[in-house]
Amino acid sequence: MHTEYFIVDKENPDKAVLSKAAELLKQGKLVAFPTETVYGLGANGLDEKAAAGIFSAKGRPSDNPLILHIANREDVDQLAAHISTNAKVLMEAFWPGPLTVVLRRKAIVPDIITGGLETVAIRLPDSIVARQLISLADTPIAAPSANTSGRPSPTSAQAVLDDLEGKIHAVVDAGNCQIGVESTVVDCTTPVPTLLRPGGITLEMLMATVGEVEIDPTLAGSFELAPKSPGMKYSHYAPDAPMVLFEGAYPHLADLLLQEINTALAEGKKVGAVVSTETAARLPKEVVAFVYGSRKRIDEIAANLYKALRSYDDNPVDIIYTEGIPEDGLGLAIMNRLRKASGYRIVNG
Repeated sequence: MHTEYFIVDKENPDKAVLSKAAELLKQGKLVAFPTETVYGLGANGLDEKAAAGIFSAKGRPSDNPLILHIANREDVDQLAAHISTNAKVLMEAFWPGPLTVVLRRKAIVPDIITGGLETVAIRLPDSIVARQLISLADTPIAAPSANTSGRPSPTSAQAVLDDLEGKIHAVVDAGNCQIGVESTVVDCTTPVPTLLRPGGITLEMLMATVGEVEIDPTLAGSFELAPKSPGMKYSHYAPDAPMVLFEGAYPHLADLLLQEINTALAEGKKVGAVVSTETAARLPKEVVAFVYGSRKRIDEIAANLYKALRSYDDNPVDIIYTEGIPEDGLGLAIMNRLRKASGYRIVNG
């Protein structure tokens, strides 16, 4: 399969170019496109056969739900059987943006989208390119991250091609994604909104808007329940090499990380390290380092996270040591991704 490549401006996309990509979506084909979070792999969200192509291209388990992306706030009424007061408040506060709400679905939503559940996950993205593409396709677009299942999510068109070239029909390139981690997912079918996946809208922002917010037990690694949201059940975000995550108070965690690095180097291993600017200055020169940003700039770390994990594709190592950060604000989403990427191989300092 030939993968077509479309380039558009992030702020002022060429409608004629996007129309070509939208036409492919109308034909039931797969198109990767940018959002403010990560690149998504899009298909007609109301076409079961088209959506099935997403699972095939990604190697994605069929019980892992897909998010439906819409172009306008009013489009949610077509898909949701009931919109709770909390959902309305959250949508008013954070749409368009990196928030996905889980609602009771209408019959129009295919089972393949929901993983067989009676709920549907819906998002109105902030990306101008994404919204215009969805509008031109004239249908909700189902779109998980545009990567091979289990791999780090793509924040650039090149990262999409690295995984899916020849497996999808097209990619729309509008440069790097701004936020760098996926959307926050909130279940609004429960009496108290429940955080299913941390992301670009922080827990603190949610609580400031609706008050009490519960945290789903799957965020602590308990996977007994059927997932209501993408990213809850299966291994995600993993680089090719085994990864160990160091958590705890700084700079003590950096001391422990450096001890482990020196031990691994002494054993003749090729070592990678994903660390902050502050820790990078202390690394031995033999280490293949990716500096994800300053500990004072959590937004910078989020934007670089998946790029860091993918950097070892072209420069393989035997093991990767990674520096954790505090879990306040966007740090909760970052640590959620790092724990999954490490397979919960964690050293607590």
